[in-house]
Amino acid sequence: MSLVVSDKHRYVFVELPRTGSSAIRRTLTQRYDGRPVLYKHATYEEFLKTASEEQKKYFVFSCIRNPLDDAVSLYFKLKTNHKNKFQSGGRRQPVLRTMIRRLQGKAGFHPQTSFPEFFLKSYKLPYDQWSSLSHHRFDYVIGFENLASDFAEVLKRLGLKPVSTLPVWNRTSGKTRDFASYYTPRTIERAKCVFGPYMKQWGYEFPPEWGDAEVGGWTGLQFKMLRMLRLFYWKQLRPVLHQVLRQ
Repeated sequence: MSLVVSDKHRYVFVELPRTGSSAIRRTLTQRYDGRPVLYKHATYEEFLKTASEEQKKYFVFSCIRNPLDDAVSLYFKLKTNHKNKFQSGGRRQPVLRTMIRRLQGKAGFHPQTSFPEFFLKSYKLPYDQWSSLSHHRFDYVIGFENLASDFAEVLKRLGLKPVSTLPVWNRTSGKTRDFASYYTPRTIERAKCVFGPYMKQWGYEFPPEWGDAEVGGWTGLQFKMLRMLRLFYWKQLRPVLHQVLRQ
């Protein structure tokens, strides 16, 4: 469960959490001669460190998702303890893993917590994620909102024929409505601040009924400053932490 590479078809697929990556990975490995390398959600930069010169020329693609939708999905994964990944069940968690989960807003989550409570506690600074590392350099970025049609376009560009429909995999339970309906007036205003710069970068728009969502100068500056710190973490510290957590 990792990056997926096919030397036969000359592609690299880079997974991104909660973007439909699991369904695509499964299809690539079962139908299109893909093989997993590294670990799940490893970065393309990590792959390049061990890739051959020929592999560095492969067609590269990944996925992305509207952060408004992603936040709701994360909330319900926590609430339903998706695949038993988010609650310890009484088991003592390693200190380092607990610290990281606390920073990610995943530690100490109570199933009775409402989405507004979770959102206001977990999303305070301008949002970013490691799609900012290299997605802009990829040959294609699949939108979660158009997962099947975008994946079909990738296969077309690779000269491959669809051999099956894209399966529904790793679905989040509990989410029964359109993501926008979970936001309250207070969380809407917070969402405009924390998601505005990232959504503008990737061409996402806020629901029109939410009114003006222009990114303010201070928010934009925060986003740029935090990006420098986050890029350092994603490039330098994250691979080391994952190595420690896998031990």
